[in-house]
Amino acid sequence: MPQPPEALDAVAVRAWCSLALEALGREREAIDAINVYPVADGDTGTNLYLTVESAAAAVEAVFAAHETGTTAPALADVVRAMAHGALIGARGNSGTILAQLLRGMAGVLAAAGDADHLRRALAEAAASARLAVAHPVEGTVLTVASAAAEAAGATDAAADLTDVADAAYAGARTALAHTPQRLAVLGRAGVVDAGGQGLVTVLGALLEAVGGRAPAGPAPLVPAGPPLTGACAEADPEGGPAFEVIYLLEASDDAVGRLRTRLDALGDCLVVVGGDGLWNVHVHVDDAGAAVEAGVEAGRPHRIRITHFAADRIRAHREPAQRAVVAVVPGDGLLGLCAEAGATTVLARPGEPPASGELVDAIRRAHAREVVLLPNDAQLRHTAAAAAEQARTEGVRVALIPTRAAVQGIAALAVHEPDRSFDEDVVAMTAAAGATRYAELAVAERQSWTTAGICQAGDVLGLIDGDVAVIGDDVSGTARTVLDRMLSAGGELVTLVLGEEMPDALAALLEEHVREGHLAVDTVIYRGGPRTAPLLIGVE
Repeated sequence: MPQPPEALDAVAVRAWCSLALEALGREREAIDAINVYPVADGDTGTNLYLTVESAAAAVEAVFAAHETGTTAPALADVVRAMAHGALIGARGNSGTILAQLLRGMAGVLAAAGDADHLRRALAEAAASARLAVAHPVEGTVLTVASAAAEAAGATDAAADLTDVADAAYAGARTALAHTPQRLAVLGRAGVVDAGGQGLVTVLGALLEAVGGRAPAGPAPLVPAGPPLTGACAEADPEGGPAFEVIYLLEASDDAVGRLRTRLDALGDCLVVVGGDGLWNVHVHVDDAGAAVEAGVEAGRPHRIRITHFAADRIRAHREPAQRAVVAVVPGDGLLGLCAEAGATTVLARPGEPPASGELVDAIRRAHAREVVLLPNDAQLRHTAAAAAEQARTEGVRVALIPTRAAVQGIAALAVHEPDRSFDEDVVAMTAAAGATRYAELAVAERQSWTTAGICQAGDVLGLIDGDVAVIGDDVSGTARTVLDRMLSAGGELVTLVLGEEMPDALAALLEEHVREGHLAVDTVIYRGGPRTAPLLIGVE
């Protein structure tokens, strides 16, 4: 077994993020099940998972930028990336608080990762998280964070990094077990705080990353009966705010101070985290428009997410349709195509994949008893699974078809028949998607190792089923090579989706190439429009 590190370094932080993501993935549903505070909407585990997923992705991006070097990235760069990723990807009340905890730790660990700095980082994290919450409540994740910091701070000067992490984890576990005695709504439901449970999981991953051993953690306390409905104040839940509003905000410190005051008057559960001009704002309100307008007055809000806590109250009174399809599409040009096929669409913007809340909203907009969900991106599998699970709790029957590319989604839509049974329709759509190989052309941004060899900046890459298979000098030549490789295994239909910058002449050239080499293969061509890769290829 490798020796535990004497100090937290960039590699250990990367391992921490990866382990935390894996652990939250395993425990997501269990944590969702004990979510009764501040609102019993059953999504705390999912929100924490998505927050850490964003942090881990930011860390991986730093390592990817250094992949051609001989040394790992600097610790400061990695912990700051982790904090920034959590900030921009924070979901829900607990996810926003976790983002501030990681930001507080990063501010200290950027200087050094030894045992003393870890003690100070945990203390700073707990203090900054409390300052971010407008009205801190004991028995929540804040209490668990404070207990972890206190236990770490009580270790003696000779304690090493593992000792400090172990103490923090043990202190957090003890505090978590007592949260039902600290917060009445938890005691009535017979559960520990869901956010606190998630933090214990994250601290357990930290201990594993620095200590080389997986900790034995407490199982979440699942209610024996239906969970009680909670609100931020323990008043009648029907009187609680109707909406959760979250957005990123570019604004000055002074403007954010005024924003806090205004939002605190509008609603409750106010959490504002961040700094250095970028903030994540979370609040529960009855007037979602006023909360967004307050952000506009303070600065520039974006990635605005509004969730209704009782969506069934605002659903139309008309009888829901029997079945619908919800599809994520990568470009404006495909929106119309999928809509014509009867799908409710969600646009995936470059660098801004849709959150689970956006997919849930689309499922609600579809207004159907049965929904087929097409994520059309391998990176969205966990997000789509979380959205499907949330929709099922609202009484919608959801089938998630794990489409990994838009062309697979197009193939599934082509065989969709709402008149047949749900199971038969899902089987047919799944089979069509699975029988479709997919490829994409991209332009290399830098020199890099690939599965097809070393590429240089500006090279055209042909990715088949997600792996680089061809490295070429130009789009047309690379596309022809990719098509030949894909059709060598047979095929009946080629689908081409051209990006905005690709000329019509390219489509004609590739269609002729297919016709000359494969007489029995048909070709269909679509325009993907803005925000689409240069070329998407599907072979059925």
